[in-house]
Amino acid sequence: MSDSYSDKNLQDEVSELETKSVTAARLFDIRRIIGGLFVVYGVIVTIAGFVASDDDIDKAQGVNINLWTGVGMLVLGVFFLAWLKLRPTAPPVPPLEEGEGEGEGGGEE
Repeated sequence: MSDSYSDKNLQDEVSELETKSVTAARLFDIRRIIGGLFVVYGVIVTIAGFVASDDDIDKAQGVNINLWTGVGMLVLGVFFLAWLKLRPTAPPVPPLEEGEGEGEGGGEE
């Protein structure tokens, strides 16, 4: 009886760890990190573009390069975050235990 109780506890712990693993994988998805960094830096560079002086614009041959680069970074960051939202990572498929796959179409007769 204690054997089945410990098996149940073990199964509960394994399922809890799998849930935590999936949550950690989604939290540290590279799209979230890249998108977040591009949005933050894009906001900073866009603000620098709005407050650019005429001398700064003249150095860039009349183009407000900070403004355009900041807007581009914002667009790219929003793209990555939208991609993450629209196509989230799929949870990993649990491995088949020994004996589950036996007898289903692949064995000899």
